[in-house]
Parts: sequence; structure tokens; C-alpha cells
Amino acid sequence: MAQGTKKLVKPTTAKGRPQALGPRKGHRVIAPKKQILVKQKALKKQITGGLTAKTERNLAEKAGHLELLPGGKKDKAKAKAKAAAAAK
Repeated sequence: MAQGTKKLVKPTTAKGRPQALGPRKGHRVIAPKKQILVKQKALKKQITGGLTAKTERNLAEKAGHLELLPGGKKDKAKAKAKAAAAAK
């Protein structure tokens, strides 16, 4: 038999963890210990860096008419005009 009224629990709001707004941490890469693998990794880094630079330059040339990236048609025309003016 109940002696008094029930103690009701107040409904709680859902507590969410605040989301981190910064960039997320990526996967960790274990550095190679063997000398051959170290050289291969360095070479791979150089090659991929060169490919990335070449790709970005290529995109800049192709999208130059949009004037989103430097190195487009208008930039080349301005450079030629400056060179012609300097030559006079």
C-alpha cells in the first residue's frame, strides 16, 4: 500500500556532445624503418607532388577563361602586353 504520492522523475533533455568543428584526424601512417622503403616513400612523395602541380597548372589553363584560377588566358594576354610595353 502506498504511503504517499509517487516521486515523479522530471523528463531530461537529450544531452549531445558538442561536435568538433575543426578538421578530423586522419589515419596514422607508420613510417617505414627499412632504408629502401624510406627512399621509395620519398621518391613517391616527389612524384605525386609533381603530378599534383602539373594537374593544377593544367586546370588553371583550361579554366582560365572563367578567371577562377590564376594563369588563364587573360593573365597571359596581360603578361604579353606588359612585355611588349617594356620592350618599347
